[in-house]
Amino acid sequence: MSIAGTSTNCAGGRTPWGTWLTCEETEGFAGQTKSHGWVFEVDPVGRRTRPVPLTGLGRFSHEAVAVDPHTHTAYLTEDASGPFGLFYRFRPRAHRGDYHCYLQGGLLEAMQVRGLEDLSLVDEPGARFRCRWVKVPDPSAATESTRRQFDTITRSQKLEGAWWARGKAYFVASFARTASGAARDHAGQVWKYDPRTDTIELELIFKAGGRFDGPDNITVSPYGGGVILAEDGDGEQYLVGATRRGEPFAFARNAFNDSEMAGVTFSPDGRTLYANRQEPGVTFAITGPWARLRD
Repeated sequence: MSIAGTSTNCAGGRTPWGTWLTCEETEGFAGQTKSHGWVFEVDPVGRRTRPVPLTGLGRFSHEAVAVDPHTHTAYLTEDASGPFGLFYRFRPRAHRGDYHCYLQGGLLEAMQVRGLEDLSLVDEPGARFRCRWVKVPDPSAATESTRRQFDTITRSQKLEGAWWARGKAYFVASFARTASGAARDHAGQVWKYDPRTDTIELELIFKAGGRFDGPDNITVSPYGGGVILAEDGDGEQYLVGATRRGEPFAFARNAFNDSEMAGVTFSPDGRTLYANRQEPGVTFAITGPWARLRD
């Protein structure tokens, strides 16, 4: 009920003030009376937000968003093709600690790494690159999709989950396939952006043909800081854990069918890990002992 009237919502992300940003993964109108492809803010208890699009965050095929709790900058992924999607940031004009922060507008920019037009070219964890941010000319995409408004920019196939932790924005590329136009094949990447140094670093990569593939949603463990990924790949679907040293391991398997795992997140107190199976829809609550999993 909280997102009635919106269309094709995907991962979204939490805000520091206790609400959720729900992201429409579409650009089209599809016969609707209103445009779609926006981000909306939802209050779990239905009191503090307004049912209006946060137009400053752009209109594109949104996937997920991670919010810096100090500056309230939002980092957004775009799952799109023809051409591939971008990694964006939105810097709000106001810095109030509530939803008014995004209603008052701000600056939407796209990430560019000089000399790197496709993130799939990087295959060594620990590789680090300095970023620059380029203003999106028309965030509303009134006549042209935001990702098509650049001649030279850094792109990636299948940008998916995003999460803020340890002072950084983590984001995922589910896969890259040369047959679909990517520069190089891989079965999943995890990147992290550090706003203090304005750099991105490859945290983790799944090589093509390995045990794991198609990471989608992401969260970061409060116990040591390793990532946990929800697979949306081929064959068996796992929750995949990864140590801070970039070593993946099978954390949990969907033994019921081949439907993807999704929506992985810890409770605020860190005691319970929640995850979903997409079809048929089930939510699982997984309890510790988490302290034994510290790196």
